[in-house]
Amino acid sequence: MDDNTIDRRSGWARAGAMAALAIAALVAACGGGGGGDGTSAQAAAFTTGPVTGFGSIIVNGVRFDDSSAEVEDEDGGAGRKGHIKLGTMVEVESQKVDDATGRAKALRIRYGSEIVGPVASVDAATSTLVVLGQTVDLLPSTVLDDSLPTDLNALVDSVVEVHALFDAATGRYVATRVEPEADADFFKLRGRVAQLDPTTRTFRIGDAVISYASIADADLPAAFADGAIVRVRLAKAQVAGPWVAVTIRSGLRKVGDHAEARLRGTVSDFTSTTVFSVNGLPVDASGAEFERGTTGLELGARVEVLGRVVDGTLVASRVKVLRGDDDEVRGVELHGTVGSLDREAGTFVLRDLKVHYGEGVIFKDGDLAKLVDGAQVEVKGVLSADRTTLVAVVIEFES
Repeated sequence: MDDNTIDRRSGWARAGAMAALAIAALVAACGGGGGGDGTSAQAAAFTTGPVTGFGSIIVNGVRFDDSSAEVEDEDGGAGRKGHIKLGTMVEVESQKVDDATGRAKALRIRYGSEIVGPVASVDAATSTLVVLGQTVDLLPSTVLDDSLPTDLNALVDSVVEVHALFDAATGRYVATRVEPEADADFFKLRGRVAQLDPTTRTFRIGDAVISYASIADADLPAAFADGAIVRVRLAKAQVAGPWVAVTIRSGLRKVGDHAEARLRGTVSDFTSTTVFSVNGLPVDASGAEFERGTTGLELGARVEVLGRVVDGTLVASRVKVLRGDDDEVRGVELHGTVGSLDREAGTFVLRDLKVHYGEGVIFKDGDLAKLVDGAQVEVKGVLSADRTTLVAVVIEFES
């Protein structure tokens, strides 16, 4: 991150107030996407959601040991762990999760984003971007890569990659991470087909008009029609208005049978409180316990669902409707080695993220004197107002 971040005291103050609300939840915490068919003979559990911490990788409150995990991109090709960052949307296949410790051994990790394209406009007042004709909401929990300009307005015309959840109720994308992607070979968009016109061979996703004139019918996904969810690779140059599709594939996640599944996302289709979809995955909640009741369970609601996957459907045992501040209370958890310690500014770098510690930080198994470059620590906290700095709530020293 650039050093200008250090001087954003007002952002830290706002985040500090949020951190005060989160302290109890963080102290009590246990420490502990993409395509493909998701089938693995060894994988007992399936988990999907944004990455909220590292050491090894933390998703939906579970700390996964990724030391021997296969890493794939959304097309099933070989991926790199370095591409998985805070806020990246992932799917994790793992051994059974130990609920007592909140840990599991990851066997396969897939990552994938929803949008890659140029920023057409920015509304800093409402924290929204328009990318490839899609409105993208930035929440306080959205991670902005530290190489992005601190002034959101400066993003206009730059190419970004957006990891996000689609809110079917508003037709907008809720970003979990935004990062630069200037070297992209193609633009990319995942969304729902609308206004399909076989005569002009065009369709829309949001406000983007897309031409599929160069794609043979045999290369289109099955059931290509209005309402279908697709992944589209686009040529970087528009031709006479529409974006030009290079490939079109089904955008539905295919998940194999798993004895355990943990899903965090938005309700993408809704029939009733017992029949709905989350991130495109069908959910049968007829036998589920509703932790907070069913109030607010509707199209676009953010939820956590626990259950098992059978024949492509998540058979839920527990459903939790998330409140507006749940992402902030959950916070961020990082494990690693302290670097670039600046005692005057009260900052250090941990796993490429700048961490600020103030007078109210709680130290465990040590004190401020033990905080030195090279120290092994676990940090729990929340993002600053500009979403680029982790405001530490708890710093625990690890042997």
